[in-house]
Amino acid sequence: MSHPLSVMPSNEDVNTGVRDVEGIADGLADVLADTYRLIFKTHAYHWNVEGPLFVSLHTLTEEQYEEMFQAADVLAERIRALGRLAPMSMADIVSRSNIEDRGDRPSAGDMIADLASDHERVAHRMHALVKLSGSHEDPVTEDLATERAAFHEKAAWMLRALGKS
Repeated sequence: MSHPLSVMPSNEDVNTGVRDVEGIADGLADVLADTYRLIFKTHAYHWNVEGPLFVSLHTLTEEQYEEMFQAADVLAERIRALGRLAPMSMADIVSRSNIEDRGDRPSAGDMIADLASDHERVAHRMHALVKLSGSHEDPVTEDLATERAAFHEKAAWMLRALGKS
C-alpha cells in the first residue's frame, strides 16, 4: 500500500456528455490565467495608486481583485470537474495569459485605462469560451463564462466611468 501523500494529480476521463473536453479545459485554463494575472495587476495598482481619486480607485480595485480571486477558484474547479488539471505553475499562467505587464510606472489615469482594457480583453476571451462550450454541449461552462464576461464588462465600464474627466 502506498503512502496517502504520494498520490499524484492526473487527468481523468469524465463522461458527462461534454464534447471536446480538452479544448474546453484549455479555454478555461486560458481565462483562468488571464484572471490570475489581472488579479495581480489590479492588486498592484490598488497598493500604489495616488492622487485625488485615491479612495475611489483603491476601493474599486479592492472589490474587483477580491471578486476575481473567488472566480479563479471557480474556474479551476470547473477544469477539475471536466477531468483535467488546472495550471500548476506561474510559467504556465504567464504563457497562457493575454494580460501584459506595463513596463513603466503608470499614473492613476493610466492605471484606470490599462485595467479597463484588460477587462475588455478578458471579456472577449470569455465570449469565445461561451461559443466554444455552447457548441460542444457544455452548458455549465457556457453559463460560467457568460457570468464571468458580464463581470469583466461591468468592471471595464466602472473603470472607464471613473476615469472620465
